[in-house]
Amino acid sequence: DRMNIVLIVVDDLRPVLGCYGDKLVKSPNIDQLASHSVVFSNAYAQQAVCAPSRVSFLTGRRPDTTRLYDFYSYWRVHAGNYSTMPQYFKENGYMTLSVGKVFHPGVSSNYSDDYPYSWSIPPFHPSAEKYENYKTCRGKDGKLYANLVCPVDVTEMPGGTLPDIQSTEEAIRLLNAVKTNKQKFFLAVGYHKPHIPLRYPQEFLKLYPLENITLAPDPWVPEKLPSVAYNPWMDIRQRDDVEALNVSFPYGPLPDDFQRQIRQSYYAAVSYLDTQVGLLLNALDDVGLSNNTIVVFTADHGWSLGEHGEWAKYSNFDVATRVPLMFYVPGMTTSSVNQGGRIFPYLDPFSHILGLVPQGQSKKVVELVSLFPTLAELAGLQVPPVCPETSFHVALCTEGASIVRYFNASKGKVEEEESGCDDTYRCFNEEPVALSQYPRPADTPQWNSDKPKLKDIRIMGYSVRTVACRYTVWVGFNPNNFSADFEDVHAGELYMVETDPNQDYNIYNNTSHGVFFKKILG
Repeated sequence: DRMNIVLIVVDDLRPVLGCYGDKLVKSPNIDQLASHSVVFSNAYAQQAVCAPSRVSFLTGRRPDTTRLYDFYSYWRVHAGNYSTMPQYFKENGYMTLSVGKVFHPGVSSNYSDDYPYSWSIPPFHPSAEKYENYKTCRGKDGKLYANLVCPVDVTEMPGGTLPDIQSTEEAIRLLNAVKTNKQKFFLAVGYHKPHIPLRYPQEFLKLYPLENITLAPDPWVPEKLPSVAYNPWMDIRQRDDVEALNVSFPYGPLPDDFQRQIRQSYYAAVSYLDTQVGLLLNALDDVGLSNNTIVVFTADHGWSLGEHGEWAKYSNFDVATRVPLMFYVPGMTTSSVNQGGRIFPYLDPFSHILGLVPQGQSKKVVELVSLFPTLAELAGLQVPPVCPETSFHVALCTEGASIVRYFNASKGKVEEEESGCDDTYRCFNEEPVALSQYPRPADTPQWNSDKPKLKDIRIMGYSVRTVACRYTVWVGFNPNNFSADFEDVHAGELYMVETDPNQDYNIYNNTSHGVFFKKILG
């Protein structure tokens, strides 16, 4: 009997969650989901910016195949008429439903979230979404601003609500509408927070007294970081509260007390998100579908919180590319409960500090591009074939591999620490890797370094992440024919994760790295 699917996609969420070992955050509902799930602690996005990442994992193709590195093209017109994950489920008899931010809105999803290809009914967008960047943050002077740090009184907001609250309400309404249907459903719910502005109900600040908030462990720009690798966080500079600080471009830094406020608000926004996820999963219990619904929880990419003197995404650092990824599969990751028994009771973050551990944890390096084939396999559908080397003409194929094979290895236990790799070749030949990339308009940081338009891209930074290291090579790129020139190397990075977990000491220039280079070319 096929199962329903609930796919929860969060915007800009790095794995600051209790179930990922974060000691400060309060995320009891996501931790509870993790306690019934297989959790991947080494999952990576293919590009650390919203539209390219989402189109990549929803089509199962890498950015070089979707040809989307910015926000301004629709893959079906610009690259190839690729089937999407929801489209595949729809074509296999599922009712497919989209709530909130699943595809990135705008040109990159044809101004329709790829409806009607991907969805059975038009996608839902919360009406409060349009106020996200309005001046709704009350300053100390009582006036309203468009701030980065923006705790609010929800009753004062337009409509008396926030987008994620509306998305949860709509998702719950849909669950109640489909609970008696014979037709299986694929429900994707996209949450906005903790994407900037950090606008959330102000009571969540109480969970994080400022005196408990530290700076990033490495809040300086690393000495050997190539300038092309640095992202100058233009989007936060444009917020009223950051602009008022008059911080120098491109390296800053922001004042320490303001860094702490950003970190405090990011954590508060994560706890607010956790309550929304908790209400959604509790509703799954209420309608009696927890026993036959697969739940996937992930994010489009991470977000730097001051590490390397950087904020936001827009880079190849782990803090920008690494995402939470967990799969709850009834009867596989957890034994089915009796009808009527609750799996996901709502937990209030103000009173529940559970310390729940994941049901199983895998340290295998995995990629978001593998989500499509993995969900197809879990649902009992035929897994789409692996793409040929050039696949612009192939409607249905995937460049990721299903990771279901890792589920049993991790079930009921945390995998043994994998021994560090002295032998680089052995590491590479036996271990899975994650590939990420990021475009730049120039070798040095400039106003459009974070989000260059396709026509302005001159350099592409290609990354290989293994369990032991991250290797990145920044090479010449021609946007007219989408080609990278691997003989035109502008800069490189190499970090050994075991001895340098925060990626502060670039040893590219004093290491031979032919084997890594071959992996990127392969």
